[in-house]
Amino acid sequence: MSKKNAKLHALDGAEMTAEGLSFKGTILEPVVEQCEGCERAIEFDSKNYCPSYAQPAKKWSHGVCNFATHARAGVDKEGKVKVNPLKASKRAARGR
Repeated sequence: MSKKNAKLHALDGAEMTAEGLSFKGTILEPVVEQCEGCERAIEFDSKNYCPSYAQPAKKWSHGVCNFATHARAGVDKEGKVKVNPLKASKRAARGR
């Protein structure tokens, strides 16, 4: 199946309700500004929705969305690479 057909079928069975877009028993919210450019976003009734996560604003509230195809989460605000503190302590103990 090609990517174009996969996108068409990603929201197959979704319907617009008074609360929002209903898909598989979940209400999907429209994507936020940070999601623009993501390959996962699918247009439905002139609005873009993410079939991977129902509330895109919450995914972006703590940094970069892990589903985003257009952004990376490797660097924090100071420009340093994020390192797991447990792994860092083990490396220090080994002398690396």
